[in-house]
Amino acid sequence: MLKCLTIGSLTLKNNLMLAPMAGITNLPMRILSRECGASLCFTEMVSVNGLVRDARKSFELLQSSPDDRPLGVQLFGDDPLQLAEAARIIEGDCDLIDINMGCPVRKVVNCGAGSALLREPERVREIIGSVRKATFLPLTIKIRIGWQEDEPSFLEIARIAEAEGCDAITLHPRSRAQMFEGKADWSKITELKQNIGIPVIGSGDLFSAPDIVAMLRQTNCDGVMVARGALGYPWIFREALEILAGHGTSCPTPQERLATALRHMDLFVELAGERVAVLEMRKHLCWYARGISGSARFRNMVNIIEGIEPLTQLLRDFFEGLEN
Repeated sequence: MLKCLTIGSLTLKNNLMLAPMAGITNLPMRILSRECGASLCFTEMVSVNGLVRDARKSFELLQSSPDDRPLGVQLFGDDPLQLAEAARIIEGDCDLIDINMGCPVRKVVNCGAGSALLREPERVREIIGSVRKATFLPLTIKIRIGWQEDEPSFLEIARIAEAEGCDAITLHPRSRAQMFEGKADWSKITELKQNIGIPVIGSGDLFSAPDIVAMLRQTNCDGVMVARGALGYPWIFREALEILAGHGTSCPTPQERLATALRHMDLFVELAGERVAVLEMRKHLCWYARGISGSARFRNMVNIIEGIEPLTQLLRDFFEGLEN
């Protein structure tokens, strides 16, 4: 189950990946996930409109560093020519391009992008064909099973993608209508794997290392893409790799949790400055404390404290208190 994974011209050291998550998977999050074993990490999804129009905020999402490789960039849009142009623009900034055809969020769908494309197979054909001609980089798509559960279009979309030169497909086996509710139907990943010849990457309900192992075992997918399970817990990759290698898992100690949270904050300050880092790190620090005794009070304090120094002291008091 644990293996090197080849996607087009790119060979990954293992088959565990960090999914693109809006407002989450910036450079600090990616670096920490890589240090715990993720072989490929994605940027937040990037608007092709922003890239083509040279919008500063869109290009900020591409901020990277030499140790942030291999890097996947996920694009969203509905215009084949704009998507092709965006692929040409970012070609030198990443190692793989993914097209989002699964995001269920209303503002994305209302633009004709994300999950809306699951109802437009001919538009999907045009998009993948145009982007494939525009770039030599590995090209993937991320999809859901369909707009509604009773409108499964994933096999049709996948066959079109393979025929147009796509190098791999990630399936999150929920419908658009489900959003993030209910249970992901992993059997659809198995079905997709049985019906196409390119690598299939599974996603959905991967909240722990045993979940990752279970998906690989049950679906025979080629790799997995972890999203919410990595929030505040980059060690999910390390633990999964340990299980897949036949070893016991090493859960992070309070000292390691503290060191990683502090490093995350330092990396964020370096990337965006203290003010932005304090505001954005609040959610991450709440995730680092999730499931730990006393975390409710910690969360309340995190969301009112201003400044790096008091936030750092709060972190130390909380995690060092666990050791004591």
